Amino acid sequence: MIAPRRFLPSISSLQALEAVDRLGTATAAAQELSLTHSAVSRQLKALEDQIGVALFRREGKGLALTQSGMAYAQSVRGFLNDLARASLKVRASGERSSLNLGILPAFGTHWLTPRLRAFAEAHPEITVNLSTRLSPFDFSRDKLDAAIHFGARNWQGVEYLELSSERVIPACAPQLVPQGPVSQQELLALPLLHLESRPGAWEEWFTRNGCPGARLRGMLFDQFAQMAEAAALGFGVALLPDFLAEAEFRRGRLVPAFARYAAAEGTYFLVWPRLRDPGRPLQALIRWLQAQG
Repeated sequence: MIAPRRFLPSISSLQALEAVDRLGTATAAAQELSLTHSAVSRQLKALEDQIGVALFRREGKGLALTQSGMAYAQSVRGFLNDLARASLKVRASGERSSLNLGILPAFGTHWLTPRLRAFAEAHPEITVNLSTRLSPFDFSRDKLDAAIHFGARNWQGVEYLELSSERVIPACAPQLVPQGPVSQQELLALPLLHLESRPGAWEEWFTRNGCPGARLRGMLFDQFAQMAEAAALGFGVALLPDFLAEAEFRRGRLVPAFARYAAAEGTYFLVWPRLRDPGRPLQALIRWLQAQG
């Protein structure tokens, strides 16, 4: 049920409040909104009268938001952003249904997006919107229908569709291994690049390859793409998933620093809220992914 109209201020008055809070003065807000200073003041006064709480106070010839006004402005900013995103979503999708997916950067770029082209051709009635995140997704907060999860089935309250396991390979610029792939022991002598979200990945790799290593220090990155770029520039050896490594090998920027791939712990899943109706667009994507094997 929508709240009574008396609790629904006009968009223009909410924009005035948000702009004054963000820019600091009514004068700056008026310039951004293409209004006069007095028009902004009237919008704020009308909003204050409607809410019934003091939202601003006069300081000389200027206005300053009260604590209540600043707190309300923060909530209003979130509402305006949500409204703008909803409007953009409708504008971009037109008459088609939309599907909002949260993706991991490298996997989304190199594995999922190329496959979504075929899905789009099979389902022209659906527009897929992608949102990239590094931190875990929160379906109770994020406006997502589904997301990509890497790891184990340790996310509570979601359904899982397994997409792909992961293989990794050490990769570096050609000049670091001019004679071709090297041994595990020789790799230990090279600078190793690390990923924040995969602590201990190198230690695990060396252990699996019969050459335990400890305290393996080196440059730290928050994304595979940045780490691959640093490797291509000769900063060190990156432990890359196959979908990214193969793309870089084809470009010639990187070469294998070790002769073979190794299985990595963790699986890529499509996940979606268990207690929420997945909706027809998501159901179509799930069926399509399952058919791909």
